[in-house]
Amino acid sequence: MKIFKVPQIKIPKKPTIKAMLSCATLSLALFMSLFTQAEQMSKLEQAIASEERAEKNVNRDQYRHPLETLTFFGFKPEMTVVELIPGGGWYTEILASALKGSGKLYGAHYPDSGRKDYYSSSRKALEKKVASEILFNEMQITDFHPRFKNSIAPKGTADLVLTFRNLHNFKIAGVRQMYQDAFAALKSGGIIGVVEHRMPASQSWDDNKRTGYFPEQLAIELAEEAGFKLVARSEINANPKDTTMHPKGVWTLPPALRLGEQDIDKYLAIGESDRMTLKFIKP
Repeated sequence: MKIFKVPQIKIPKKPTIKAMLSCATLSLALFMSLFTQAEQMSKLEQAIASEERAEKNVNRDQYRHPLETLTFFGFKPEMTVVELIPGGGWYTEILASALKGSGKLYGAHYPDSGRKDYYSSSRKALEKKVASEILFNEMQITDFHPRFKNSIAPKGTADLVLTFRNLHNFKIAGVRQMYQDAFAALKSGGIIGVVEHRMPASQSWDDNKRTGYFPEQLAIELAEEAGFKLVARSEINANPKDTTMHPKGVWTLPPALRLGEQDIDKYLAIGESDRMTLKFIKP
């Protein structure tokens, strides 16, 4: 007759109060982290979905991908952000809304020279918007000119500098100046995000003849020359339909449509330009 031994069952020790408190603390920390991330994202999403945005701007989200682009650059609503050359304010209305009450927004724009030109008119329009619309009442305007050294924000205070489709407007010396100004404004570890119409590698940049497109490799080289390090690049704003070979350059495409009704269906079918999206860090 075989005798079978009954296996011993180990009864787990009752968890100590210290262990229970430790688990509770970790759980609370994880919950708060997830809650904070959700809150940050929802504030940006709310800004993009805001009824305060102009309808014509909302219609361009399909080409500009603001949520994906700003998320890629690491945007957070408590940041100090500099937008270079806000222009008509397409991104500005999103940034101003998302940062309102929690962050800081600088709009570094062409100074008013007193002349009757695009630069002065654009600056006056931005100043009027900031003075008259409550959405922009926390935004501060600073100066940026591609031919001079600028203080686009107090030195070493910015978390994020953003430039959207500006590089093609400057000569190489102006792009160098832009990167130098951004480097000075950013904290160590700060980011500059670049979105620009992308010139194919088969084409070469002419400082005196601009088509609205800028070489991606040149944009990277000039950033690195200023001290930045390329962190990542994205195809968020890529458009493979854009051959870049258009009679009026990038302005042939929407929204400019410089040819008017001529071949309009063709250019509407292409959509807005093919764009590089680059993320650099200040070491």
